[in-house]
Amino acid sequence: MSSILELAPQFQVSLSYWIFAFFAAFLIGIAKAGIKGITIITVTILAFVFESQASTGIMLPLLMLGDIFAVIYYNRHAQWKYLFKLLPWMIIGVLVGSLVGKNLDEVTFKRGMAIIIIVSVIMMFWWENRKVKTVPTNWWFGTIMGFMAGFTTMIGNLAGAFSNIFFLAMRMPKDQFIGTAAWLFFIINIIKFPIHVFYWGTISMESVAVNLRLIPMVIFGFWVGIYLVKKIKNDDYRKLILVMTAVGAILIFFK
Repeated sequence: MSSILELAPQFQVSLSYWIFAFFAAFLIGIAKAGIKGITIITVTILAFVFESQASTGIMLPLLMLGDIFAVIYYNRHAQWKYLFKLLPWMIIGVLVGSLVGKNLDEVTFKRGMAIIIIVSVIMMFWWENRKVKTVPTNWWFGTIMGFMAGFTTMIGNLAGAFSNIFFLAMRMPKDQFIGTAAWLFFIINIIKFPIHVFYWGTISMESVAVNLRLIPMVIFGFWVGIYLVKKIKNDDYRKLILVMTAVGAILIFFK
């Protein structure tokens, strides 16, 4: 009987690609610790290393591991009243996204991911550079942001831009922002898991073998991220991440 650590042919990549994959796992840990805006880079890297749709199945268990650490560390800061404004609409978005993404061919899926990434970057860049950062906070705002967050997280683990804008609109302090987002994505990713296993077929014993190699970097990245959350204050860092992400999305589109 073969070991779970043995990789299927579709996951056998070169050493240089594994270095990128380890770096992506490290960034997942950092993002889950509260450094928002870099998850899109992880999506971009994993889509380069593996096929675009397959990469979503590899990424999800790593995100769930980061979620567990995040909800434990930030649990006391979670604001459930804001979470429940997004959660129902996110679940609807996940279900719609699962139907849309199921039968997309690889090229369409890849370019769709790239377009979502670019739009997300533009949204966040626009938000970061607005002089007046007030946005609508009535029911329809949460409905739209929740649905789009759910749809994009199912299609390519790309909900960050929409959920971030919503939480920023609520004027939540840093720790409350991180704690609420941690619980939100912990719940949503649990819902997504059986869809990836039983409907999309993107999570399998073979993909889990990849996850087992990457898990240590997620854990390491989380603790590095905790340190950065406490120390980092440079606004230019976030802008640099957005630019790098946009470049990565353009490369994915034409790959």
